[in-house]
Parts: sequence; C-alpha cells; structure tokens
Amino acid sequence: MKVVLLAGGYGTRISEESQYKPKPMIEIGGMPMLWHIMKEYSYYGFNDFIICAGYKQHVIKEWFADYFLHTSDVTFDFTVGNKMIIHNMHAEPWKVTVVDTGLNTMTGGRIKRVKQYIGNETFMMTYGDGVCDVNIADLVKFHESHGKMATLTAVMLEQQKGVLDIGGDNAVHSFREKSATDGAPINAGYMVLNPEVLDYIDGDDTVFEKKPLERIAAEGELMSYMHRGFWQCMDTKREMDMLEKLYSSGEAPWKKW
Repeated sequence: MKVVLLAGGYGTRISEESQYKPKPMIEIGGMPMLWHIMKEYSYYGFNDFIICAGYKQHVIKEWFADYFLHTSDVTFDFTVGNKMIIHNMHAEPWKVTVVDTGLNTMTGGRIKRVKQYIGNETFMMTYGDGVCDVNIADLVKFHESHGKMATLTAVMLEQQKGVLDIGGDNAVHSFREKSATDGAPINAGYMVLNPEVLDYIDGDDTVFEKKPLERIAAEGELMSYMHRGFWQCMDTKREMDMLEKLYSSGEAPWKKW
C-alpha cells in the first residue's frame, strides 16, 4: 500500500531555517521530520512513498538523491582521480517518488496531482509535520473491516485542527474546520483512503479538509480510528524543541525502529 505525504505547502515559519527549506525537512535528531514519519510507516512494512512537494521541492529531491551521504562514512580520494569510497552504506528499503505538486496548490489538489502514481488502489495519507505512535497495521485493519471510503486517525487534544463529530459506532457524522471554542477529537492525519476519494477533489484550489471530507462525512463514508497515545505536530519553535528533547533523550514515543 502506498503512502502519500503532504510536504509541499509553505507551512508555518517556525524558525529561520524554515525560510530555506520545507518544514518537513527541518531536522529532529539530525534527520528531517519527513524521515521520522517515513520510518514509522516502514516499521510496519509500508515502504512505497509518494511525497507531494512544492515549496523548496528541490531540497527534498536533493536530500534523497544523496541519502547514502547522510547515513554512511565516505572517503574522497583525490589522489586517484576524484574517487569516492562509501563505507558501511545503509539504505532504507524504500521506493520514494517526489512530485512537484505546485507552489500554491491546496492539500486536496496535491493529492489529486499524484493520482497517476497512486493508481486504482487504497492508499494512506498523512501530513509531513506531525509524528505519532499509532499502530499503523491496526489502523489499516480497521479501515478494511468497516468497508467505508475513508478512515482518519483521531486524537483528543486541546489544540483544534479539524473537528470531528464521532458516534458510538466510530462513524464520523460531520467534519468541519476548527474554531476557538471547540473541545473535541481532532484530525491527526494518518488516513487510509480508497481511491474513490479522488473523485471528491475538484482541482488545485481544493482544500481536502473542507469540501471533500465534509461531503464524505455527510454521506456516512468517513470513519475515525481513535488513538489515545502520542501525537504531536510541529507548528511552533516550542514544539520543535520539545520533539528534539524527546528524541535526544531516547524517549521519543514515535521511535519504534
């Protein structure tokens, strides 16, 4: 099953370095946030990634093009014609497709633009600026069990990110964007989506979290997988520092590999 990662928007400028690279490429523990998310999926055996890039998309492409340089020791021998020797090369079992989905394209439009790479099969999708310790294998099993079009991971937090009205049967009865007075489950991403959801996206200007998910929920085709463990986005310098502290202390809940 393919994993679509949204990593193309301008995002929140949380530090000086985010002016020069996409937010998902800001490093936690010396590796990009995007890498951490991909390692989560890979832990559960999902290794086929489609990255929806846009803002500073060349940074993402160049990083993966030189991936072995980030993970291996290298000898540059200029005495024998600029020879490069790679020591203890480590490569992930990944297939990574990086697609330039446009600079100003909205979330739904980015997903629509990679339709040719998704194909006619169920796929997963999440955002490139949040980590979670959800059991992705169980999430997929849950999606396959209910037969609905879409599943999203819901978490209970004070932050409001996309408010869900969830019934006792775990069906999402409505979906709407945040408001300042809400105290309800939020959309944490980590979605499993049938290919039919692409038909609900009109084009580049479509925000996936608005009309498409609102319609899917209204039709009774959106389900929630309630996760009561760890989830954290990286919208502020404080959140970035918190994630760095968790990782450097060996207490990162999302690090299962």
